[in-house]
Amino acid sequence: MRKGLVLQGRGAKGPAVEGYALVCPNSILGWNGLDARTGEIIEEGHVHKGERITGKILVMPCSRGSIAWSDYFDDCRRNGVGPIGFVFTKMDSKCGTAVFVTQIPCAADFPEGVDPCNLIRDGDYIRVDGDTGRVEILEEAE
Repeated sequence: MRKGLVLQGRGAKGPAVEGYALVCPNSILGWNGLDARTGEIIEEGHVHKGERITGKILVMPCSRGSIAWSDYFDDCRRNGVGPIGFVFTKMDSKCGTAVFVTQIPCAADFPEGVDPCNLIRDGDYIRVDGDTGRVEILEEAE
């Protein structure tokens, strides 16, 4: 049973947010990975190709792709189709830029052996406290 499981990382941007997790264990490419008009993942071969990031909490190991990676998430936000939160296993510079420009709550930098991409499942209802870095599974996906 994972309900009630708490993962403790580093707070990157508050406040707290609750929503459904979309776990992307290989991240999402920036260039040709997202349709910024619709929030749809368009990356060929992506586990969530055809799904939308809109209103989800994205759980990813880190960024992937070009230096403009964060721009795609900001474009999605400006178009009203972006995520409501981020959980990054490890924060890198592109992730940090995405958090800064989107102003979306984020927890990141989990200790060795704690991988949110393995512990959280698609559709879990989670709470991300971007101030404290605490991530809690409130309801497990069915």
